[in-house]
Amino acid sequence: MDKQKSTELSVIIPVKNEEDNVSRLGMEVSTALEGFELSWECLWIDDGSTDKTLDEMKKLHEKEPNHRYIVLDRNYGQSAGLSAGFDNAKGHIFATLDGDGQNDPADIPALVRLLVSENADMVNGVRQKRRDSIIRKISSKIANAFRNWVTGEMVKDVGCAIRAFRSECIRKIPVFKGMHRFIPTLIALAGYSKILEIPVNHRPREFGKTKYGINNRLWVGLWDSFAVMWMQNRVVRYQLADKQPTDTESS
Repeated sequence: MDKQKSTELSVIIPVKNEEDNVSRLGMEVSTALEGFELSWECLWIDDGSTDKTLDEMKKLHEKEPNHRYIVLDRNYGQSAGLSAGFDNAKGHIFATLDGDGQNDPADIPALVRLLVSENADMVNGVRQKRRDSIIRKISSKIANAFRNWVTGEMVKDVGCAIRAFRSECIRKIPVFKGMHRFIPTLIALAGYSKILEIPVNHRPREFGKTKYGINNRLWVGLWDSFAVMWMQNRVVRYQLADKQPTDTESS
């Protein structure tokens, strides 16, 4: 990356106990963005890992300086990890993906290029041929349909973690546990409504264990939908009139 040039793209990856995925996924990010037209960084957030995830991030940074990392003092959850990434990323465009290797970094350039060419606020991935267990597929389908019904959105795959969006879109959204499940809706609430979707690859998890199940994904997500609906109904926006008083008139 040209050190004289400001960072244009930040890839943000929150992880917890993904020691077997960091190096492999990091190399895939570097390969996907090799020769990319935008200068980039990849920011990893260690969300209280208890294995060798931090050691692997240090090795990756030494080998590939475009990859840097921050460390939270304990485990706060994926939403907090993403929020820490948003606060510390340097790019004007953000791209996110999960640290379990199921999202394909090769999809990042297409997401970013569509965002720029269409002057969109966000481009959200839609997972094709999902490589998850039947329980996870069913719970995700129920949660996605319920979220859309409650919030009035028509996002095909709200739970897809790989997406690209402009950094200003994320600055004013509320941060809460479960925020990561509603990022397209929250960005729309903030007044950024041009959200596009494109198909993305989805891969089976090869290393590590999933952190999600019925109790911490489906039921919590359903309850959070009502909180987001409440925010939609209570959000306040205003716009200044074209004609404003002069300094003399307002004094």
